[in-house]
Amino acid sequence: MPMSNKLKYESSPYLLQHSENPVNWYAWNEESLELARREDKPIIVSVGYASCHWCHVMEKESFEDVEVAEVMNKYFICIKVDREERPDIDHLYMTAVQIMTGSGGWPMNVICLPDGKPFWGGTYFKKEQWISVLQQLGELYEEDKPRIEDYADKLASGILSVNLTIPESDGTVFSKDELNSIITKWSQKLDNSFGGRSGAPKFMMPVNLEYLLKYYMLTGNTIAGDHVQLTLKKMALGGLYDHIGGGFSRYSVDDRWHVPHFEKMLYDNAQLIDLYTKAWVTFNDPHYKKVVEECIAFLQNELQHSNGMFFSSLDADSPDSKGKVTEGAYYVWKEKELKDLPENDQQLFHRYFNINDKGYWESGNYVLFRDLDDHAFTSENKLTPEELHRKLLSWKTYLLKLRSERKPPSLDDKILTSWNALAIKALANASVTFDRQDWLDIAIRNAEFVNTVLTKPEGTLFRVWKDGKAYVDAFLEDYALIIEAFITLYEVTGNDHWIMEAKRLCNLVLDDFYYERTGFFLFSPIKDEQLIAPTIEKSDNVIPASNSVMAINLFKLARYFSNQAYDDIALRMYKAMRSEIMEYPDSHANWLNLGMNFLFPFREIVITGESSAGIFTLLRKTPLTNILWAHTKDPVNIPLLKGRYSKDETLIYICRDQHCELPVKTLGEALKLLDTP
Repeated sequence: MPMSNKLKYESSPYLLQHSENPVNWYAWNEESLELARREDKPIIVSVGYASCHWCHVMEKESFEDVEVAEVMNKYFICIKVDREERPDIDHLYMTAVQIMTGSGGWPMNVICLPDGKPFWGGTYFKKEQWISVLQQLGELYEEDKPRIEDYADKLASGILSVNLTIPESDGTVFSKDELNSIITKWSQKLDNSFGGRSGAPKFMMPVNLEYLLKYYMLTGNTIAGDHVQLTLKKMALGGLYDHIGGGFSRYSVDDRWHVPHFEKMLYDNAQLIDLYTKAWVTFNDPHYKKVVEECIAFLQNELQHSNGMFFSSLDADSPDSKGKVTEGAYYVWKEKELKDLPENDQQLFHRYFNINDKGYWESGNYVLFRDLDDHAFTSENKLTPEELHRKLLSWKTYLLKLRSERKPPSLDDKILTSWNALAIKALANASVTFDRQDWLDIAIRNAEFVNTVLTKPEGTLFRVWKDGKAYVDAFLEDYALIIEAFITLYEVTGNDHWIMEAKRLCNLVLDDFYYERTGFFLFSPIKDEQLIAPTIEKSDNVIPASNSVMAINLFKLARYFSNQAYDDIALRMYKAMRSEIMEYPDSHANWLNLGMNFLFPFREIVITGESSAGIFTLLRKTPLTNILWAHTKDPVNIPLLKGRYSKDETLIYICRDQHCELPVKTLGEALKLLDTP
């Protein structure tokens, strides 16, 4: 059978990885779907992403194998999907796999009717198992298609029910007692030794930690506060964190954050920069500031395009010293490589990074891993902080030089709107917290890129940019997160261009995505041709659920623009999520974030006048939450600021639901008002 692999014409790094496979791969498009209908063949939809280790394993074991390819090509139309370019397809078929198997992951492999309705699915399969499944299903489709069609119809109904059924709301928000009971229930799943959720593997889940931090700040709940501090400390000391080049890997395979799954994702690092920034303001731990600085340096050094935007990810795998592509080869160390450390510091270095049984991984390799913070280590080893700092700089320089001689992991060099939105928000918040204008400059430059290059003439957005070309229409995730980023940029800069853009995009989302029948937003625009079932994303994953982000955007924009309709939609969405939040709070933490805005006092801080920016900067370094910020040195027409400007003086207004106290003129007076319940 002649090879007809169409992926060589694609832009996605993930699809291009498969372009030389003997499988007759197609991309997801009308041509491939029409071919399946015309030839009456079932479809294999295989979903993954460029930095996915197990995707590489299955490719090598199965998709590069001629025997496997013959079976796939004989019975099926084979479609490869980059989940990062097409999260709508990923969401749909992941729901199907979870219904069928109770779990999910990547690579994800689903077999569908020619119309796209799934009837079988799973994740990674070994070669023999994969061939057996394909032969059985291929023959079954030819011999008993009605049976398969009946099952597929029932499964499609189940997917539709999962995606579109919204629980009946009893019209209430959570009480403070109910929130306390949620924390008590949640705490039973938490690891009190290393932080995070108990067990392995361990994912960082920054959205959960952000909620727990906010809950601690509003209630003083020590379970929440202690867990956040423990988790942030252990993650940053663990092998999950790259102590030499900065940045976090996606998750650890063990329960103590030691051995990571070595891929590095933009979305993780952007969210963690923001989280560690907020934690530094709350707890003033110098280690948090160091993590922020090193993670931003990682983004700039290893993920930044010359246009300022950030690429998607670095692979977990790279060639080892013998040229064999191996997971983690770029990041791990053998003891013999550490014998020539400067200043005869081998023993001290070994103690600092656990080059011992505790830090050992496999095959003679060590993953750098700490169990003491710098304060404890200097005390135990009779060093001054200055001495340790000098040694660390020397060690890092030495190891970076060694690592530069290795072949680095491959880079997924596509630029995604939503993930860059997370980075814009994080850089803007970190810039004002740590007085770094250079970070703010990057955030503004990247926001302007979205505003121009990734925005169509009619005002809608693209999701993907690569090699000078923007493509794939944006999804709700992209709009929600870029609106959030633009609101943050407005809060930090006081430039009303960003809040007006946030409002414009919000109205666009209401027009194009709001599904009135459910009171929620679809993941794809309503006017677009939907897949076999429309998707409503309500649960958090590695990033917060797009509907929850959109609800918080509406809540904030309602206060900037005195728009009650925005507020009503946000509140209805939150109330409708009540039963799901109660049952699975750790999958709906961003909804709980929104709920805290309704349950606890929420204040708008408005600062006008020549010194407004300086006062704003000082206030932002104060541990505050449930706050919306607006500052300007010039009069503007935004409703929240209207009538609150006086020439030649700086005024500070502390407001609740747009009703403001009489203005004060000093930072001390403002802080006193903020201390008032």
